[in-house]
Amino acid sequence: MIQKDFFPNKTALVTLIAACLVVIISLGIRQTFGLFFFDFEIDLGCTQTEFGFAMGIQLLFWGLLGPVFGIITDKFSGRVAVFIGFLFYLAGIYFLNYGPNTGSWFTFDLGILIGIGLAATAISIPVSIVAKHFPLNTRTMAIGIVTAAGSFGYFVSPLYTRFALIEFGWNTTLVIFGAMILFGLIISFFISTPAKEVKHENVNNQTAMQAIKEAFSNKSFNYLTLGFFVCGWHIALVATHIPMHIRDKGLEDWTATAILALIGLFNVFGTLSSGYLATRISKKKLLSVIYLLRGVSLTYFIFMPPSTINALIFGITFGYLWLATVPPTNGIVGHIFGTKYISLLYGFVFLSHQVGSFLGAYLGGLFHDLYGSLDYAWYISIALSLFAGLIHLPIKEKAIERLQPA
Repeated sequence: MIQKDFFPNKTALVTLIAACLVVIISLGIRQTFGLFFFDFEIDLGCTQTEFGFAMGIQLLFWGLLGPVFGIITDKFSGRVAVFIGFLFYLAGIYFLNYGPNTGSWFTFDLGILIGIGLAATAISIPVSIVAKHFPLNTRTMAIGIVTAAGSFGYFVSPLYTRFALIEFGWNTTLVIFGAMILFGLIISFFISTPAKEVKHENVNNQTAMQAIKEAFSNKSFNYLTLGFFVCGWHIALVATHIPMHIRDKGLEDWTATAILALIGLFNVFGTLSSGYLATRISKKKLLSVIYLLRGVSLTYFIFMPPSTINALIFGITFGYLWLATVPPTNGIVGHIFGTKYISLLYGFVFLSHQVGSFLGAYLGGLFHDLYGSLDYAWYISIALSLFAGLIHLPIKEKAIERLQPA
């Protein structure tokens, strides 16, 4: 339940709402690209490896540009970063639809341009902007609300996109996506970055380079960064290749859409629960439990006999854990280092996430073309769940000495 004094001021409320709308648009569109593969295969002659590589490049550029947009956010404002990001996103959708979209051009449009757009409009920058507006005791809950909004986009977009692909075709569906992004450009003007750090936090006179050096010399930051790599691998593998896996197992294509929609729906509850729990219990222990439970969900999905009901159970269970890692991960960064450079530092943590995403998307497609299934990718996913469950335990959830009260 949200406290009466949850919102520090009106600006924080407006920014929270705007950030929610931004991630609904950005993540909602991003979640549906896997559903386009069969059309791209027929119309563009795209192979699973080529599609996986383009999606992997998209995720990699999403991560590589995260710190850059973090600097833009910390130095200028959140609205500038998000506006620029949506321009790149729109360009990617436009050229994918109307430009040469084969070979390297396909990778440039779907991979690089949209990847740059996601770097500023998807999870990392919006949640970091919101984090600047809220004090430590309510920060993870606010982050959970933004992440849950993205999950709502995850829920709605696959359902509508499948309908649009069947009724209108993939070209018209991309035009609709372009109109949504234009609306996002307008929304970006309502995002504000506070001029000062939230109250109750000591003044930070660091430079950006000093903040980066401080973070990477901190073992807890490095453990957190390694753990988030696993989150990226999981999400990219499922979002990119679940339609092909479902077809391989002899299930109807609508099952993949249902899985993606259920992931979005139940992640609303998962991220809100995670944001709340992160204000009450150890964030690192919460992260360990989330990753271990992901391993359980994956194990059930892979080793149980293929069926629609088992697929839907996977969508529900994995969906509850889908972005539940974001509130405690971002919360640990802010707790340890403060909020002045949280966009920049979380950008580096998120870069690790996107390296994992690149490998999950690309290697998933490569394994499928080489071996005829995604089995090896799933086995790696289960092993990584165990690794992530353990790597978070040594983290010290304590503000560094610079932020300690005198």
